[in-house]
Amino acid sequence: MERTGTERTSTDRSKVEVRRSARRSRTVSAYREGDRTVVLIPARMSHAEEQRWVAQMLDKLAAQESRRALGDEALHSRARELSQLYLGGRAVPEQVRWVTNQNSRWGSCTPSERTIRLSHRLQGMPEYVIDYVLLHELAHLLVPDHGPRFWALLDAYPRTERARGYLEGVASAARLPHIPPARAT
Repeated sequence: MERTGTERTSTDRSKVEVRRSARRSRTVSAYREGDRTVVLIPARMSHAEEQRWVAQMLDKLAAQESRRALGDEALHSRARELSQLYLGGRAVPEQVRWVTNQNSRWGSCTPSERTIRLSHRLQGMPEYVIDYVLLHELAHLLVPDHGPRFWALLDAYPRTERARGYLEGVASAARLPHIPPARAT
């Protein structure tokens, strides 16, 4: 039996949904789902334990996200590292930055200006996914099209297929109709 409840916390402005499960005996986990945080706990847990675990899991998620959220300078630095590791240092961007106006692409590159822009939608995604998108755009500094030479450059990155699959899954999920969560009974 699973009970779902939604509440707001003062430590985090997002909505928190606590899901209790009789099948869950010890473990507690949490993840972000849109603008809310879902915390999964055992059904037998007291209200005080629930509150403690929710606070702990919100702190843990916030710490993970802050480690992932690179600023523009750190993003530029990471691009230089990736160029060295996988492209022999040949792709040298002039500027690398996050942008909020790319909602249909993950990144873009202007080879003539040597600039790379990554969509803010990537922030909070796994590091290997951001690295893949950065490498993809870095490769465009060397090969402007998506021909065989371009893909051969990306073959050097061991997580290319995994990152592409992740991004395809995110894109597919975004096209699904929004179904409101079930109400607590």
